[in-house]
Amino acid sequence: MRVRGAAWLAWSMCAVAAAAIAGSVAVHVAASTLALDSVGVLPVLAFSVVGALIAGRRPENAVGWILGAVGLSFAIATFAGEYSTYSLRSDPGALPADDLMAWVAVWAWPPGIILVFTYLFLLFPDGRLPSHRWRPVAWLGAVAAVMTVVPIALAAWPIRGPILTMITDVAPAGASDAFKLAYDIQVAGVLLMFGLGIVSAASLVFRFRRASGDEREQLKWFAYAAGFLVAAIIANSPLFDVGGNLLPLIALAVVPVAIGIAMLKYRLYDIDVVINKTVVVAVLAAFVTAVYLAIVVGIGAVVGSAGQPNLLLSIAATAIVAIAFQPLRERARRLADRVVYGRRATPYEVLSEFSERVAGAYSTDEVLPRMAQVLGEGTGATQSRVWLRVGDRLRLAASWPNGPATETTIPMPGDDLPELPGADRSVAVRHRSELLGALTLTKPPSEPVTPAEEKLLSDLASQAGLMLRNVRLTTELQERLADLRASRQRLVAAQDEERRKIERNIHDGAQQELVALAVKMRIAENAARREAAPETGAMLSDLQLDAAEALENLRDLARGIYPPLLADQGLTAAIEAQARKAPIPVVVDSPDIGRYAKEIESAVYFCVLEALQNVGKYARASEATISLAEEEPHLVFRVTDDGLGFDTRATIRGTGLQGMVDRLDPLDGTLEVRSAPGEGTTIVGRIPVA
Repeated sequence: MRVRGAAWLAWSMCAVAAAAIAGSVAVHVAASTLALDSVGVLPVLAFSVVGALIAGRRPENAVGWILGAVGLSFAIATFAGEYSTYSLRSDPGALPADDLMAWVAVWAWPPGIILVFTYLFLLFPDGRLPSHRWRPVAWLGAVAAVMTVVPIALAAWPIRGPILTMITDVAPAGASDAFKLAYDIQVAGVLLMFGLGIVSAASLVFRFRRASGDEREQLKWFAYAAGFLVAAIIANSPLFDVGGNLLPLIALAVVPVAIGIAMLKYRLYDIDVVINKTVVVAVLAAFVTAVYLAIVVGIGAVVGSAGQPNLLLSIAATAIVAIAFQPLRERARRLADRVVYGRRATPYEVLSEFSERVAGAYSTDEVLPRMAQVLGEGTGATQSRVWLRVGDRLRLAASWPNGPATETTIPMPGDDLPELPGADRSVAVRHRSELLGALTLTKPPSEPVTPAEEKLLSDLASQAGLMLRNVRLTTELQERLADLRASRQRLVAAQDEERRKIERNIHDGAQQELVALAVKMRIAENAARREAAPETGAMLSDLQLDAAEALENLRDLARGIYPPLLADQGLTAAIEAQARKAPIPVVVDSPDIGRYAKEIESAVYFCVLEALQNVGKYARASEATISLAEEEPHLVFRVTDDGLGFDTRATIRGTGLQGMVDRLDPLDGTLEVRSAPGEGTTIVGRIPVA
């Protein structure tokens, strides 16, 4: 059925039920016997309206149609009974077709009761049976409907009239034997119907045990309404006689209202809060009633007040209630909390305990684990986690019940909270609109996150903002100190290594060449003293070449320490000189580059040299480009090649790249590596300049 057609049919049923119940009220007004507890206006309207709302929006779900049919059954039965009683007994002949209405009244009410106590229990909330094993119960419900409707409808048709308005708990004495038999069959059907109601209620328990998520919350609403109805029926029984006829009608009306909330707006109110308040009120009401009965009635009977009110006993009962009310209220609240939340704390207790723990904690190592523990215990979660944002990543800082075995980090592409692994609910922790971290919950499959727990998560996150900022600042400071310590160690090690290289180069290169030169000069001197020889000129020529080569080596060594060309002519000239020595073609693009501080020029020069060496060693490139530019307020250098490239996320920085970072970091500079397999590599460095 289409949604529009279903809505039209559902609201048509609701309109018929409303018209019938309005007719019942009109008959009562005409008979001058109108009383709020004598007309089932509340349950009829509740069943009809809620049924129309559900059936109109979810026509595939049988629950909405059941509610609408119940309201229609009750409305028609009530109208037919009031109509026939008025026209056949109170004012005979006042209304037409009164005998027909008397006949309708005897069989119109059982379908509504069977639908409530059997099919509504069996099919709520998804409109399907819990399993195929419950089909016999559904078939027996149909049998009960036939037993309570068909025989008495057939037997009542021949005798329709005033006698049908005199049915009480037995068939009228003047009825035919066929009608009395049909009545007995109807009674048997009613007994079968209530037996099926007990069995059907057991299906709710079966469904609740295996339910999870929203279905579990829906069943809680229905169970609450059913419990209230049972309590109202017991209170209205002759044993207690509380509430008159109005209380059961109100309780019956609560059932469709609870179903409507569960199926349409089950997150509008938190059922746990409703149950909590109900338990508190019930305990207090029972206490007040017990005190009154024990003192006013019990002691009054002992002292012989003869059933008359005793002012002194009433004052004593009131005083006892007033004195014990507040302590009892606190105990009742704790009992209700344990009934609703079990062994875990209430949301209020969680927030209170969290504030106390934060106020008493001084170590950042203690605060975050305590926060995770408080959150987990307060929500009954299987796992709760606290994530801390450090730089452009989220780091798992604490986990309950077990701390993280390994370091877990998640990249942060922007300022939005990314999807966190294994979390049923996650909420961002912010302070002054800045994302500082996150809190996450993981619940058992059969226990969804309730609205109260979601609000607790949000409230806890709002309280944790400032604290997480302090923790992050401390963490970042510790990491910066660790990086600084490591950087200084690397610089010292690099300097020592450079000194060792210089020492080896001087010892193995220039020093040995100068020694050889001295030896040759001594030999030439001895030969010249003995006699003039042709070899003397050649030897002296060799000595000149050796001396020139030694001098060139010393110059190269000096350039490696700090190139004179860089000091004399600046970055462009020094880099172009090195580019000409590269094994591949290198293009240098440096328009309008001026002079900068010595430490800035030195850092850029050696970073570019290191990048060129990496290109020659690893890139297998055919060409490279070096560009220098001043982009306010930075001096920017880029070294780009068309080589193999690599995955920057999977590759650990080597000593070359780390050395470049170490050179730039003291100058507040940054280094960025852009590369992908098959797309070449670009090294970008930025140094702030005045």
